[in-house]
Amino acid sequence: MITMTSSLFQPLSLGPANLPNRIAMSPMTRARTTQPGNIPNARMAEYYAQRASAGLIISEATQISQQGQGYSFTPGIFSDEHIDGWKLVTNAVHKKDGRIFLQLWHVGRMSHESFHADGKPVAPSALSPDAQVWVVDPATGEGNMVDCPIPRALEKHEIKAIVNDFRQAAANAIAAGFDGVEIHGANGYLIDQFLRRSSNQRTDEYGGSQENRIRFLVEVAEAIANEIGAERTGIRLSPYITQRNMADEEIIDVILKSAKELNRIGLTYIHLSEADWDDAPQVPVQFRHDLRACYSGKIIVAGKYTKERGEQIIADGLADVIAYGRPFIANPDLPHRFANNLPLADFDGSTLFGGTEKGYSDYPAWKEAS
Repeated sequence: MITMTSSLFQPLSLGPANLPNRIAMSPMTRARTTQPGNIPNARMAEYYAQRASAGLIISEATQISQQGQGYSFTPGIFSDEHIDGWKLVTNAVHKKDGRIFLQLWHVGRMSHESFHADGKPVAPSALSPDAQVWVVDPATGEGNMVDCPIPRALEKHEIKAIVNDFRQAAANAIAAGFDGVEIHGANGYLIDQFLRRSSNQRTDEYGGSQENRIRFLVEVAEAIANEIGAERTGIRLSPYITQRNMADEEIIDVILKSAKELNRIGLTYIHLSEADWDDAPQVPVQFRHDLRACYSGKIIVAGKYTKERGEQIIADGLADVIAYGRPFIANPDLPHRFANNLPLADFDGSTLFGGTEKGYSDYPAWKEAS
């Protein structure tokens, strides 16, 4: 058994949340909402409550508007029904003494025509992501990965409206009982699309220079911080992920400039989404030091971390919290297993998106498994 002096088991204050450990549950799309309406439900409440021993749960990505949806059966946070559904989740997590932030999401061009009345996803510019999203065929009920169409470029007045959608979604999240929110600014979704020249070729004040390309991110962060408090607001960024036609040699400079603005606003954390496939690019140590130099809040990292790698990067002072994704799917009691050096169960990849409790809420805790 490891001692509780392990860096993963040191408590931490994260805005209003007092974390008993540094092990977070990563946001993971699972597509289990009630239809129609993409409403959070009791099965989701059970799933999250099973994992409440995490120092922090970051919910699955949740669309801030109908326009923000890109995958089937993902939850929303823009209607009274969504708020009531999420209350089931937050109440269940809090009854287990857990802490949970809601991840706010607008997918931008990572979408499908079936989610849009005019058949056109929106983006900074009309450029294809050359990527796919998971969409359920209403005729068969089967979900498949399908190509994203070329989006239409947002009008300037629409950008302001989306900033307000983010603000309102944050207010709705607090009304639903969440401890805070995480802005999804990573992985090729709308905010990330504004940051990069490969997806943003605008000629107005939201495109061109690096300062212009971070404008949308800054406006969203300021709007949410003003609405619910910067101490309740984090953000996810992915500086070294280039899939979905997102490669841009300037992105590291852009991310660091963004971090300075986020530090000025006072956001409570930056969550780095690091690639989790075997031959993915490694995040340079120098970048981690540069981020620390320009951002004084907490740093969460996610990306195929083991217990040992997580302990080391915290001990090195380059991160404060480690977020685990797939390990939390099959191991709802992951902190207990880490603390006692217990083996980890494997997850069933075929049950990731959609379906029933199988591969979702039926993974047992260790004492049940044994």
